[in-house]
Amino acid sequence: MIATFIHPLTGFIEKTFVITEFELRKLRHDFTELVTRALQPALWLLIFGQVFSRSGAMHTGNIPYLDFIAPGILAQSVLFVAIFYGINVIWERDLGIVQKFLASPTPRAALVLGKGFSAGIRSLSQTAIVYGLSLLLGVKLNWSPLALLNVLVIVVLGATLFSTFSLIIACIVKTRERFMGVGQVLTMPLFFASNAIYPTDIMPGWLKTISHLNPLTYVVDALRTFMLAGSTSTFGLSHDYAVILLSTIILIFIGARLYPRLAS
Repeated sequence: MIATFIHPLTGFIEKTFVITEFELRKLRHDFTELVTRALQPALWLLIFGQVFSRSGAMHTGNIPYLDFIAPGILAQSVLFVAIFYGINVIWERDLGIVQKFLASPTPRAALVLGKGFSAGIRSLSQTAIVYGLSLLLGVKLNWSPLALLNVLVIVVLGATLFSTFSLIIACIVKTRERFMGVGQVLTMPLFFASNAIYPTDIMPGWLKTISHLNPLTYVVDALRTFMLAGSTSTFGLSHDYAVILLSTIILIFIGARLYPRLAS
């Protein structure tokens, strides 16, 4: 009975990692992506973060504004890496790779999860960049091994969540031009309707409601709790993890149902 359950599960995990490895091999041919992705968090932390920390315009309690914004910029970097991941899926459709995937015995959910997980691993470079900049700027980081491990887990889960969301958009719009337009429209509202650069306490009521429905809010809350020394979670870490995991599972299920549409 147990073997009947374990065998399909191990097969699913194995196929997921095969897809992940296939996606990560693309980085060997173009490392410039990792370099260019470093510019965005650098600009936000070095310019936006320092200017607002000196102005005293933001009320973040006992946490200096630059410290407050560092986890938010990491979450933003993860979001920006992941949200445009779907364009790769459209390229694969045009090259006939999607049709080959669909003809294989790999479960659709494993295809979607493998691609999302590869985006999560790609996003780990953003963690190193933001931590390096934060260290240079004097942000009070939590260097506990357990905290660092949780940061890596949250980054991978967050990128998996938003890259799967991106894949769903790609399955619906099907063209690169439409995808880029929709991606740009969605990215800013997701970012600004979160607690990445200001606390939810200062938001108007309607924006606070949207923020509580936004998965990025819980990614930021978890990152802020683990990244900063002495920081505590606003919503509770178990709640943060539950929202992120549940959202990811739901999006993987939807993505698995929509993925075959790319071949039509």
